[in-house]
Amino acid sequence: MVPATPRGAFTALWASQASSNLADGLLQAAAPLLVATLTRDPLVVAGMTVVQFLPWLVATLPAGAIADRVDRRRVLTAGNWLRAAGFALLAASLTNGWRHVGLLYAAVFLAGCAETLVDNAALTIPPRLLPREQLERANGRLFATQSVIHTFIGPPAGAALFAFAASAAFYTGAAGFALAGLTAMLLPALHPTGADQPRHHATPTTITQDIRAGWTRFWHHDLLRRVAFISAAINFFSSATGGLLVLLITGPYGIPMSRYGLFIGVPAAGAIAGSLLAEHVVPRIGGGPTTWLAALAPAGGYAVLAWGHSAALALAAMFCAAVAASLNQIVVSTLRQAVVPDELLGRVTAAYRLVVLGVVPFGALTGGLLGRGFGVRATFGVAAVGLALAAVPLASRVSTQALRDAEMERADSSWGSQTVTAPRSA
Repeated sequence: MVPATPRGAFTALWASQASSNLADGLLQAAAPLLVATLTRDPLVVAGMTVVQFLPWLVATLPAGAIADRVDRRRVLTAGNWLRAAGFALLAASLTNGWRHVGLLYAAVFLAGCAETLVDNAALTIPPRLLPREQLERANGRLFATQSVIHTFIGPPAGAALFAFAASAAFYTGAAGFALAGLTAMLLPALHPTGADQPRHHATPTTITQDIRAGWTRFWHHDLLRRVAFISAAINFFSSATGGLLVLLITGPYGIPMSRYGLFIGVPAAGAIAGSLLAEHVVPRIGGGPTTWLAALAPAGGYAVLAWGHSAALALAAMFCAAVAASLNQIVVSTLRQAVVPDELLGRVTAAYRLVVLGVVPFGALTGGLLGRGFGVRATFGVAAVGLALAAVPLASRVSTQALRDAEMERADSSWGSQTVTAPRSA
């Protein structure tokens, strides 16, 4: 049964994303733990992050074009079911004793391709379901749920399941993706907007032309391009260290593998706080200072991890970094949804994420090479210095006033005509 109201439709989206995030969280812990049981080579461990984000280089632009061409509900359903099938096959291979890094790489790569479809489509749906004045709160709730489940609940559960049996973690993740696909079917039909459909019927376009239109719109929007570069720098250094975190925590810090998920989960509390408080905090401090915090707070966290010895201090630093990153995520997502027309939102979102996430494989590869050549701690030190230096020319170019002006450009547009509404009496 399809929800009849915008609130019911948003709840369906929320539930689908929650189930998908739970599966992601389980695998976020299980996948690196599986790699760590097969090899201690930093380059091979970091290679999993490369494979995970490589699809954002090769598949994200077509995924954005698809999101603007077809029913986005179908995209969420098919993408989640594809991920479920991939990890179910991986779990079956582990059950039968087939343990090889190549099998994990293949499953993660296929799941990443499906993730480009799901994530691009999901980020374009809230403006179709809710009016503009509810968008920031809706984004905050979605990102808070993602933070709670994806990093606070999922990883500890994934680590515990992995300790019981490696295949159990992957079977459970596959079930979570399958449930996400089923829940997505409760959404109303989300075909291209009415304003866009006649244009396609009159002048059909190719996927390549659609991709070019979305990229042009993104690249020529100065503010979107600037915030994308900031997020790209943050993600580059995050990926350079993220793949090696399991080696740092289970090595120099001496944390048992069974507690690795907790080390990821505690900073998630910061992401939850940032998501829930964004609608109150960002208007007070401004979007400009938020971009500075989003870059400098993680840099400080890397410094603590590189040169510190206290796990408690490291967790505190990561908590603060997560708060800043979450605040910035709400700012950027709401900006993009507010300034881009719905008929282009999937493609512009894909172009944005190509820049932001396309650097991740290169960052992970760089981190793996640094870890192999200079050690894991030294890699975190390089990330701390590099991100702090990158913040100076990048974050200084984004001001609070520029963000406000960009959002005001479409404040009086026909936003409500794009939302899914309940029937009204004449």
